[in-house]
Amino acid sequence: MEDIKAYIESGILELYVLGDVTRDERLQVEAMAAKHPAVKAELEEIERSMEAYAEHNAVEPAESLRGRVLNSVLTNLGDDSIFDKSGESDKNNIVVLTPAKPGNFYKYAFAACLALLIASGIALINLYNKLQESKSQIAVLQTDRQHFANQVNFVESELGVLRDTTYKFLKLNATPKAPAGAAVSIAWSKQKHKVWVDMASLKMPVNDQAHQYQLWAIVAGKPVDLGVFDSSPDSTGMKEMKTIAAVKTDAFAVTLEPRGGSENPTMDQMMVIGKF
Repeated sequence: MEDIKAYIESGILELYVLGDVTRDERLQVEAMAAKHPAVKAELEEIERSMEAYAEHNAVEPAESLRGRVLNSVLTNLGDDSIFDKSGESDKNNIVVLTPAKPGNFYKYAFAACLALLIASGIALINLYNKLQESKSQIAVLQTDRQHFANQVNFVESELGVLRDTTYKFLKLNATPKAPAGAAVSIAWSKQKHKVWVDMASLKMPVNDQAHQYQLWAIVAGKPVDLGVFDSSPDSTGMKEMKTIAAVKTDAFAVTLEPRGGSENPTMDQMMVIGKF
């Protein structure tokens, strides 16, 4: 009994199932299996275990590649016709067990490995796409952060105008050309040569797409362009206009001009005016 146990544990039965034995070794295994039920039972158990391992480790390929893989496997399985399916008997009339086809295990293992390779490739592609998406999201967040920083800096500038005692505030009132109640408030610092328009308190008709309002400083009787702005229902904050070199102005005025502004003010379109 010890000899049978040692024979089973020698590994010859596993090699037989894998087809990795010589002709003499194969005949010996078949003779032992016919003679000893324990050897035959162990041999059948090894065959079942090998097939179960191949099936357990098989990985489903992607739908687009499933047909190609299965067709390849079926084509290879068709080559099994070259193996002797009738089995062999030795001269002593020993009952021959039909061995597992040695090629089947390798074909199943190859199919499982190929499917695993395909699945790994798809996983890598998905991971790469997720990394690219993450990079795009980071870029968007960085853009939003920069925009927020710019907004904060601009708000700080607005607060600086309110805190800066060099700025003087002036309300420009409506002329007969403007609707009643039209008004524009500006802040001017002659020391810093800067002018701001208070968009939050702007009371001007909404301009169309073909026109814009243009701010002028009247210096020694001559108009100086300080830039253009738009009026909309949701106007907020303060808008910094062009710098002005003069330290003394006679007045400030706003006219309605073609979009982009004019070199000289259209006098019959003067909407508001004010003096310090």
